[in-house]
Amino acid sequence: MIMPEMGGGETFDKLKKINPAVKILLASGYSINGQARTILARGCKGFIQKPFDVNRLSQKVEEILKAR
Repeated sequence: MIMPEMGGGETFDKLKKINPAVKILLASGYSINGQARTILARGCKGFIQKPFDVNRLSQKVEEILKAR
C-alpha cells in the first residue's frame, strides 16, 4: 500500500490498464479497512495482512489463482 513514488492504488490501476485480467494480491501492514477495502472493491482479488509467513502467502496465492 505504502511505497516510494507510487502507492498501492495507483499500482493497481496501472497493472489493470496493462492487463485487465491480472489477479492482484494486496499486502499491507495496515488493516483491510480504508484504502485496502477501496482497492478490493475496484477488483483486487485478495488481501493479506503483514506480517505473514510463506505458508499463508501460498494459501492466498492459491485461492486467487483458483478463483474466477
